[in-house]
Amino acid sequence: MTEKSPETKVAEAQTAALELAKRSGEERSEAIISIAEAIDDRHDEILDANETDVREAEALLEDGEYTQALVDRLKLSSSKLEDIAEMVRSVADQDDPLGATQTARRLDEDLELYKRTVPIGVIGTIFESRPDALVQIAALSLKSGNAVILKGGSEASESNRILFEIIREATTDMPDGWAQLVEARADVDALLEMDDSIDLLMPRGSSQFVSYIQNNTSIPVLGHTEGICHVYVDEHADQSMAVDIAYDAKVQYPAVCNAVETLLVHEAVAEEFLPEMAERYTEAGVELRGDERSREIVDMEPATAEDWATEYGDLILSINVVDSLESAIEHITTYGSKHTESIVTDDSDRASEFMRSLDSASVFHNASTRFADGYRFGLGAEVGISTGKIHARGPVGLEGLTTYQYYLEGDGHRVATYAGEDAKPFVHEEIDDS
Repeated sequence: MTEKSPETKVAEAQTAALELAKRSGEERSEAIISIAEAIDDRHDEILDANETDVREAEALLEDGEYTQALVDRLKLSSSKLEDIAEMVRSVADQDDPLGATQTARRLDEDLELYKRTVPIGVIGTIFESRPDALVQIAALSLKSGNAVILKGGSEASESNRILFEIIREATTDMPDGWAQLVEARADVDALLEMDDSIDLLMPRGSSQFVSYIQNNTSIPVLGHTEGICHVYVDEHADQSMAVDIAYDAKVQYPAVCNAVETLLVHEAVAEEFLPEMAERYTEAGVELRGDERSREIVDMEPATAEDWATEYGDLILSINVVDSLESAIEHITTYGSKHTESIVTDDSDRASEFMRSLDSASVFHNASTRFADGYRFGLGAEVGISTGKIHARGPVGLEGLTTYQYYLEGDGHRVATYAGEDAKPFVHEEIDDS
């Protein structure tokens, strides 16, 4: 069968989006549950496809074309598939984001204005090696009533194909064409030109990749870029807590964007804190790179200015001893990517100053940066973490995939009634629509 062109797939998605927006929340949730059940039933097929991808990626890893972090993100397992299915179910369990009344206002007697949530329409997504991203994005798009164009990385092509096939076969009750898979790199450039057909693009990848997308399309772009995250251990920190938090933030899963890349330590506690922290990291195989003051306390490789601005996505961590809270904030402002930062301190005033002084999407107090995640935030899942400010920020879940329409209910009302010398005044009073 001849492969459809990207233009045809987008046109089908447009038609499907109009129909999908009319489907009930219950219908959409039932379809999402069907996806979860299908994933549960087809573990062997998914893992076989993923094994092919991983084997090819590991060969390129040996040639230096891929990184270990990419291979780690690519790998699936039975337990991970169980987690993916559970994530899908959690999306189905979320409240229906559509049709909610944001505001209700009476303009005059029998003339009432309602602002209600609706789908964005057709969403295009271009994402990295993690096959679970395809499932997350598809489930969230379906729950929010959006048609979706999915473009995964070539390194996960076999995994993406089987997962897309499972999603499509599990949702035959939904409008045909609501989810589309494109694979060719040339298709990306074609998508970028479809500003009259695609309502939003959501790229997930490096800053350079996201910048390329933004610079080569007039479609609104919700960028998910790199995560250069920080943990700052304050002079008033509970050091045992700080060790546990900093360890979790790096070691629990180092290949993801919310893992910590730089540890900042106040000079007042550095000599006591760093030896124990370094021992924990070393036992876990973490390569440490430090500034001059941290290397006077613990033996490690020297850090460069490039390290402060690097997302390792691996068991590598840079450490910087700072002389004040203000210095920690300045370092993060200079080198961070506005993703997620955390302060460990028992001083609530200093925690507040830290959190209010930074422009990152997520700022934490006494918690691991790894909590910056749509599922952990109770959003069901996420299509990515936006480090920008418009229109969604941080983990982007269902709310970030909706917009709104104004509904006006009248009874033969005319603007002429409210114009001229005898103009009738508007009431403009809020309505309790709860």
